[in-house]
Amino acid sequence: MNKIETRCLICSQSLNTMISWNTLLIKQFSPTICERCTSHFQRSNSSTALYQYNDPMKDFLHQFKFLQDVALAKVFRQELYTRFKKEKATIIPIPMHPLKQQERTFSHTEELLKAAHVPYIQLLEKTTTETQSSKNREQRIHAAPLFRLMTDVHVEHKDYLLFDDIKTTGTTLQHAADVLKQAGAKNVQYFTLIEG
Repeated sequence: MNKIETRCLICSQSLNTMISWNTLLIKQFSPTICERCTSHFQRSNSSTALYQYNDPMKDFLHQFKFLQDVALAKVFRQELYTRFKKEKATIIPIPMHPLKQQERTFSHTEELLKAAHVPYIQLLEKTTTETQSSKNREQRIHAAPLFRLMTDVHVEHKDYLLFDDIKTTGTTLQHAADVLKQAGAKNVQYFTLIEG
């Protein structure tokens, strides 16, 4: 076994990580944050999310999404890998509008899946640059369609699983699911990193 020194991606505290055969053989990722920072995140009781939204999670999302700290995609990679490794449904990350992605430089949902080595496909594109967080519940429910199918894609009559970073009212996920169902999907479920 080899010992490598890394630092917590959140507080920069030193992490003494041991590289072992388990790490290599059973897809055990090396930790990227310290136990203290991990303890600040509140686990979800839901089967459709890993964590609850709280202040430390709010800070994480701000740093990751809005300050463009793409390295933070690795923070929850072990939990996401474990959740998705036996998933039979085809995984579709909720997309960003192309202008928003250009501005932010990366797709946060795709980067979370890539960091966890989770295979996915993209069938949807976002039709508006408006964010759901800027709307109240009533405005979200009555919003125009947020997604459409990408050009030249085919939705098969099978199971799909939508993945997003956070679910608050569920409107975004519902809009995406509606597009897939109307195009012929057999079943559409969802899973999120965080629930609000």
